[in-house]
Amino acid sequence: MKPRKHAWSWAALALVATAACSQHPRSGGTMEERPPFASAATQDASARKELRRADLSGAPGMEVVLSISELKPGDELPTHFHHGVETGYVLEGGRAEVPGSPAFELPTGAPLMNLRDVPHAGFRIIGDRTIKLLTVHVVDKGKPLYDWVTE
Repeated sequence: MKPRKHAWSWAALALVATAACSQHPRSGGTMEERPPFASAATQDASARKELRRADLSGAPGMEVVLSISELKPGDELPTHFHHGVETGYVLEGGRAEVPGSPAFELPTGAPLMNLRDVPHAGFRIIGDRTIKLLTVHVVDKGKPLYDWVTE
């Protein structure tokens, strides 16, 4: 059998693990309090650059979205959930903190996975490093990629 040229990248995305950020308490607040990362009007993240979107074959009503997000120091990633599964890989790591909790490291090379309808994130990027994430969402077609949680 001929080896696949990019098999390592798909294997990395297939790792099943929970991101460190999903283990921390959630922060409250509204979108108006958190602008550089999110826009309430578009229900999307301004730090996210969509690379490709396609229908998921064999699963009517589902699509796959491949993106890269760059979170700069001081950016906040509001608490949100997805209408499907988000998986990803930390291309460039850094530090973050949830209000009222100790800072944590999101290391380069860490796998990410967030299940359908499970709130996650709710942190601010700290330190001097930009965090760069590669994400793959397998989500319901026609629904927003992000739904923001306001507590």
